[in-house]
Amino acid sequence: MNSASGAAIVVGVDGSEPALRAVRLAAAEAARRHRPLRVVHAFIWPLLRVPGGPLTGGPPGGGLRHQAEHLVEQAVAEAEATVPGLRVTGEIIDGEASAVLLGETPTAAMIVLGDRGLGGFGALVIGSAAVQVATYADCPVLVARGEEHPDGPVVVGVDGSPASRAAVEFAVEQADVRGAALHAVHAYRHPGSAGPGDMQPLVYEESQLRGEEGRLLTESLAGIHERYPDLPVTHEVVRERAVAALTAASRRAVLVVVGGRGHGELAGLLLGSVSHAVLHHSACPVALVRTPE
Repeated sequence: MNSASGAAIVVGVDGSEPALRAVRLAAAEAARRHRPLRVVHAFIWPLLRVPGGPLTGGPPGGGLRHQAEHLVEQAVAEAEATVPGLRVTGEIIDGEASAVLLGETPTAAMIVLGDRGLGGFGALVIGSAAVQVATYADCPVLVARGEEHPDGPVVVGVDGSPASRAAVEFAVEQADVRGAALHAVHAYRHPGSAGPGDMQPLVYEESQLRGEEGRLLTESLAGIHERYPDLPVTHEVVRERAVAALTAASRRAVLVVVGGRGHGELAGLLLGSVSHAVLHHSACPVALVRTPE
C-alpha cells in the first residue's frame, strides 16, 4: 500500500452512471484522507487500430478521442462539485482497462471503480478485469456499489491470515477517518462440512470449536484499542458461510473490507466465487486489500 502523503486516489471512468458514482465515492475518500484525486480513462481504440480522431468530412469536435476527453472533463467536474476545492486531475491513457489501472497502482493510494460500466471499464466486476486489478494491485481497490449507510460501521472479514490482518489494518484506518465504528466478522463452518479428502477429527465439540474461533478473532484484533482508544469496536463469530455473513453485515454498513488472500471461509476471496459473491451482493461499497508480497 502506498502511504506517501502525495499519493493520489485514482478512479477509473468510462462515462457510465456507475462510474460517476465511483467518482463521487473517490472524491469523498480523497477529501477524508487529504489526498489529490486522479481521474483516469482507458482508451482502448488505438490497440484495436481504430482511428480516434474525427472522421473525414465530419465535425472537428467529433471522434472517439474527443468523446473520451468529454467524459473525463465530466468526471472531473463531478468530483469538483462533490468536494469543492479538491485537487483533481484527469488523463486519458491508451490501453486496456485492467492494464491501465494496474499501471497506476504502484503510485496510487487507492483505486476506485464502479460496480459495472461500459466502454473501457465495462464488466470490471462481472468479468476477469476486476479479478486482475484486485489480485495484482499494489494498493487497495474500492468498488462503488450499493449504498453507504452513514450511521453504520466499517465491516471487516477476519480469518486470521496475513491477508485478513492487512484488511483489518485498512478497516481500522477507514473507521478512524470516517468517525465510524469497526465491526469484525469471523465466519466459520463446522469442520464436518469440509470437502472430501480433508483430514478431520471424528468428533467436534461445538462449544469448544466456537471458543477456538472466538480466540482467533480476538487475537486478530489485538492492539487496536491501545492504538485507537476512542474507536468503537464490536465483533461477532458466526457459524455460517463468509459470503452470507458479510452480505448480511453490509446491509447496515458504510463499507465492507475483505482481504486479498486467506484461508478457511475467506479463502480465495479474489480468485474464486467468494469475491464475486461479495461484490455482487454487498449492500454497500466493498474494499479489497491485497497482502503485500
